Parts: sequence; structure tokens; C-alpha cells
Amino acid sequence: MKYVEYINELIRNKILEKEKIVVFGQNIAAGSCLGGLTRNLKVREGGLIINTQNSENTLCGVGFGLMLGKVASIYFMKQQDFLLLGIDQLVNTYNFIRRKNPETSFTIFPIIVDNGYQGLQSSLNNFGDFCSIARVPGFAVTNKADAEKIINSQLLSPGFRIIGVSQRLFGQKVLDAKPVYINQEGTVFQYKEGKRATIACFNFSFSYGLGLQERLKEKGLESSLFSVNSMTRTNWSRIIEDAGETQNLILIDDSKSENLSCYALASDIMSQCQLKNKIIVKRELSKNWLWPNPDLLEIDYKKIIEQLS
Repeated sequence: MKYVEYINELIRNKILEKEKIVVFGQNIAAGSCLGGLTRNLKVREGGLIINTQNSENTLCGVGFGLMLGKVASIYFMKQQDFLLLGIDQLVNTYNFIRRKNPETSFTIFPIIVDNGYQGLQSSLNNFGDFCSIARVPGFAVTNKADAEKIINSQLLSPGFRIIGVSQRLFGQKVLDAKPVYINQEGTVFQYKEGKRATIACFNFSFSYGLGLQERLKEKGLESSLFSVNSMTRTNWSRIIEDAGETQNLILIDDSKSENLSCYALASDIMSQCQLKNKIIVKRELSKNWLWPNPDLLEIDYKKIIEQLS
């Protein structure tokens, strides 16, 4: 099953659990249904599915208004950069709302345009920046295990959050990695255990980290593999503990932000652990980064293997 198909199935099943819910967004029940993300959505009696116009600031306000009226809602957004138009709502309105300890849910569910060859909007996949501006809970969905955990626990839970999906992964087979550990918050997943290195993946870089872990294993270098699915600082004590044992840290972050989420973890680890190696794999943006390009994260596997050998 493809990534987008699996997430669509989880969303459809979860929405049917709620008696009264409003689901809205541009063409979510028409045309391509956001590339299949919202295809075949159905709600129970008393619920609504609304195809809206492009009025992102207003639509964010609608979601918060429904929240104040104790009506659960989900706003599906065709691409994340449109959320720039709702920044005032994310900051000022949300700061007002959260002081009231809302009893119901509002979730914004944007598609992160990160698959390249998309023009200027593909330069903005800075999911973490949207969340950090007002400490909005944000969750990245990268594979079967985290999709199931995040959508089932967060999509309709009381409060406000943003759940993001990667357009780059839409047509790919959904990864079926089995976690050996999930923290209580459901924000840190561990998939592999190893004594030679600690790999921690941020944003939507899990597939890159899994590929690196497999290449290291081929060279006899067993490594622990983690995915940090939260867009803001979270409980990553398990990663710190593991890095203290392996003393070799590899952080992978495919966001285009200048303020990468992985830097906070690196700071915490460096203050508590003695490391032999600290490797940060991130985007090196060329002069042509605003022009259509493949937009893939480049990893020098050979260099990393040599550094750890």
C-alpha cells in the first residue's frame, strides 16, 4: 500500500468514530481530493464535509471558532506554505484559545511540499518553524507505525495541533518499520538497537535514516535508529541515553529551515555526553535552491562509514 493510501485509510476510520465533526478544506471531496489524502471521506450523522475557497486566514479562524463552540474539526490544507496566511491565527488566536483549556479538538492537516520540481513553494518545507512560532504541537508522519500512533492519538484529541504529511512520500510504498520503543508522548520512536552509533531522524527524513542504518549494518556497524516526530522540543531522554553509550551521534534533518529541530537535541546530548563523533546531515542549499530541482537530501554514505570505522 502506498503512503498516501495508508494515511487516508487511517483518517477515514478515525473520522467515523466521531458523531459530530466538521471536516473542511479546498476540494477535499472533489477532484483529486488532495492527491488522494482525503478521498472517500465520510462523516456520521450530524457531521459536515465542506469544500471551501482559498481563504486560509479565515479558515484557520473557523476552526478555532468551532473549537470554542465545542465542535471538533479538521482543516485539510493542500500545501503548507498557504499556512503563512494564517500566522496571526496560529499565534494570537491560539494563545487566547489555549488559556481556556478547550474540551474539543481542532487539527490542521497540511501537505508539506517537499518532492522537488514544484517551483518556489517547494522551498518552504519548514514545518518546525510554523510550530515553534507559538509552540504549536506538530507531528510528522513518515511510516505505518508513527502514522497509526499519531493519527489515532492526536487527530481528534482535545486541543489544537498540526499534523503534516510529506508529498515526496505520497506515491511511495509506505514503510512498515516496527518500533522497539515509543515514548509516552508518542513523539520519539526507536526502530533499531545497536552499539556503534545513534541515528536520530527529524522532519520527514526517516527513510534516509533507515537507508543509512542498513548501509552501516552491511559494514558491520550496528546502530540504533530513532525518529523524532515532534516539531518542537520533546522528551528524547532515550536518545540521549543511547548516544551516551555509543558515543557516535548522527542527526538527519531534511527541513530547509536555518533553525533545525535537531540542533536542540544536539545541544542536550553535548551537555550530557562525551562523544567521539557528531555528524549532522542536513541540506546544503545551492544558489539554485529557489528554482525547480530534485529537492532530495544528499547523504555521503561513504564518508560517514569511514568516520565511524
